Amino acid sequence: MSPQPDECRTVRAAGELDLTTAPEFTRALEDARHGTGRLFLVIDLSRVTFMDGSALTPLCAAWDDCHERRGWARVVYTRPGVGLLFRAGGVQERFPRYANAQDAWRGVTADPGGQYTPAGELSA
Repeated sequence: MSPQPDECRTVRAAGELDLTTAPEFTRALEDARHGTGRLFLVIDLSRVTFMDGSALTPLCAAWDDCHERRGWARVVYTRPGVGLLFRAGGVQERFPRYANAQDAWRGVTADPGGQYTPAGELSA
């Protein structure tokens, strides 16, 4: 059964996601997950210019919560640094790259096999 449009929520971030902005990002993700029942969450990081590891914990908490509620959390990102951070943090399988919110909603990843490949690298 496909989710209904009103069951999908979106959190958008812009600028830098680091130790100083992570608490605000965490609150936005928690606010989006209020309530009970099945939850589908699109996290749009396409306007994030820098992200460090402090954003991984709230992203993983959102992913865990959505999956426990028989839904999903999908991340939109375009910058190579986000993909490299996911790879370094060992969460690239949880967070395949989606090019935009519509593709995330439909489950269409931006990369073959759902793996992010930085520019200049070849997929194995």
